Amino acid sequence: MNEKIHAHIRRKGGYRFEISFDEWDMGTVSMDEPVPLGEGSAPNASMMLSSAVGHCLSASLLFCLSKSRVEAEDIEADVETSLTRNDRGRWRIDGIKVIMKPTVKESDREKLRRCLTMFEDFCIVTASVREGIKVDVEIREQSE
Repeated sequence: MNEKIHAHIRRKGGYRFEISFDEWDMGTVSMDEPVPLGEGSAPNASMMLSSAVGHCLSASLLFCLSKSRVEAEDIEADVETSLTRNDRGRWRIDGIKVIMKPTVKESDREKLRRCLTMFEDFCIVTASVREGIKVDVEIREQSE
């Protein structure tokens, strides 16, 4: 795994952006803001954060199961992200609830229970969100 991820974000019109990554050469991902600000043509940043937490937890659980030699028949996750306004009236994410639904054979239930005690610690995104992430913003004005 790389120690850095480099995302390139380019405006495509309105509030729609395309994102590409140096570490992934399979094309771009689109993002947009919901109506009335944007067109709602793609997920927004809050949706992507919500899905990133759910995906990371699901992948971490799957990794633990595979290391335990358990064939996961299925893993589903429902992620509910709560938004609220802060004291200045700005929208903020104030909670993320993840309901995970792994399916394994009855004979693998004990190994699943063991994984459930440790898999969250290996999820980079969830652990980082829980701890808070330092964000530095630098502005470099460009001329037309």
